[in-house]
Amino acid sequence: MTHPAMLPLEELLKSCEESRTRRSGPGGQHRNKTETAVILKHTPTGITAEGSERRSQAENRDVALFRLRVNLAIEARSEVTNPVEPSELWRSRCRSGKIAVNPTHEDFPALLAEALDAVSAANFDLKPAAERLAVSTSQLLKFLKDEPRTLQFVNRERTQRGMHALH
Repeated sequence: MTHPAMLPLEELLKSCEESRTRRSGPGGQHRNKTETAVILKHTPTGITAEGSERRSQAENRDVALFRLRVNLAIEARSEVTNPVEPSELWRSRCRSGKIAVNPTHEDFPALLAEALDAVSAANFDLKPAAERLAVSTSQLLKFLKDEPRTLQFVNRERTQRGMHALH
């Protein structure tokens, strides 16, 4: 089963409810008089995201969609029952044990979902997860730190298992 953060955008949108609303703040009358804020809710998981800082509804929809994919990557887990090879996307982003992707790039949520699924399958022990993903443990930790909520999630799970927090 494909992780929802890895789905093509059109396919992901088919499983979402979209609503529009007004938000206050900078942006002038246009922002305050029209429903430019976009809220997306992934129906199967109930995970939501919002984009409201732009004056354009289309731009806010793009922002909300990216945020939804990141939220799905962090909050939704896919079962990894047996160690499998990293995805083609993951391999295309790795060079000499290092993962290279900007946290604002469209590939980031899918890569984050794959990394977190591997970490979860390894019972939140980064070493076997990094080995499975063909990166160094320090590179995996650095990648997870690119989204601060990810490190919070991993540390919360590690603490529940009696493991020390990562820094």
